[in-house]
Amino acid sequence: MSVFETVTGPNATFQSIILVLKFPFLYGHTCHMINVNLFLILQSLFFGYIKSCIPNLTYLHNTKQQVLLKLLHSVTPTQKEHNHFQEKLNMFSVKELVESNCTSSVPSNYVCLKTPEDSILYDETDNIPTIDFSQLTSSNPDERSNAIHQLGDACRDWGFFMLINHGVSETLREKVLREGESFFDLSQEEKMEYAGEKILDPIRYGTSFNLMVDKTFFWRDYLKCLVHPHFNAPSKPPALRETLEEYSRKGKGVVEELLKGISLSLGLEENYIHKRMDVEMGCQVLVINYYPPCPKPELVMGLPAHTDHGILTLLMHNELGGLQIQHKGNWIPVNPLPNSFLFNTGDHMEILTNGRYKSVVHRAVVNTKATRISVGTAHGPNLDTIVGPAPELVGDDNPAAYRAIKYRDYILLQQNNELDRKTCLDRIRI
Repeated sequence: MSVFETVTGPNATFQSIILVLKFPFLYGHTCHMINVNLFLILQSLFFGYIKSCIPNLTYLHNTKQQVLLKLLHSVTPTQKEHNHFQEKLNMFSVKELVESNCTSSVPSNYVCLKTPEDSILYDETDNIPTIDFSQLTSSNPDERSNAIHQLGDACRDWGFFMLINHGVSETLREKVLREGESFFDLSQEEKMEYAGEKILDPIRYGTSFNLMVDKTFFWRDYLKCLVHPHFNAPSKPPALRETLEEYSRKGKGVVEELLKGISLSLGLEENYIHKRMDVEMGCQVLVINYYPPCPKPELVMGLPAHTDHGILTLLMHNELGGLQIQHKGNWIPVNPLPNSFLFNTGDHMEILTNGRYKSVVHRAVVNTKATRISVGTAHGPNLDTIVGPAPELVGDDNPAAYRAIKYRDYILLQQNNELDRKTCLDRIRI
């Protein structure tokens, strides 16, 4: 396909450049081999065009990223682009690939470049903090005070902890995992009813991370649902929607109690985070990850090293391990305690606390034996909440380290770029 094939009219140059920047794999990027020099030239032309045509455009700090954000909000793919997106999604569903019996080797576009350090693991599972939820919510002030102190230490030193005695039944947890997996057993045609290319679509089935930007594909299919402030879930399979609604509601209750404890651990009023982040109307995204077995798991990644965009992420998975967290530069495999939840701090926890509690870098690996299912629920602010460091945690000896940004815009920045450690957070550092 020619770069300019689908665009005509007085704004052809402008629109064409946007399409190449926004949908590189559709324009000579099928095998992720787009000419970098051409991309940079187009990028230069793009911002030159913006400057000449819209000289008074200001958006936040008027940086290139903010200009792109405005376009990402407003540019809608054509029907032809939409069709190409659907074709790509069909072609690269990992489950379909595995079941095609054509995977005695790994396709080259799934092979991830790794450093020797990426393969070194440190067994420190016994040292991962464990928080007893029953003590955190105890009427005994000494028990609660001790649990709050432990929670603060876990957020500061690890950005990660296991939660026990949380009150969510094992029966419900198993039902979520079982029915979540059953979604991926639907026909590809049925699953494609929920395919969407917009980052904030209320229900989105997909593969890898973001086909629009991934240079290497990841060994993962997924289902994402915005479950709060308005609940959304597929109508197929029939039992899935009701199960996810109950699980999401109970998970939110657990998170709200944790946020009270975290607020107190920072020396703030217990509802501080709840109010400042507008958690009552906050964005809650449930993601079911499907990681099928791989013939050469050492060559691929389920998900690469990254941080989450929200405040706290709640995670559980089936009996197969695969989650690894980075602690003091070392990769540590996580083997959760029975009936425990896993929690990690996200970028907006780091922003709000001005770096006191840092988001944790983590990744997902796959295996040769069986499918791993994980269910993550990211809890964040209201999409329209502008978040910056809490004034109470900023001072002359600890100046603000991050620019304030609307949560919706931060999600778009992260999701429309490659998933790579803390690169999104780095973009708003002062």
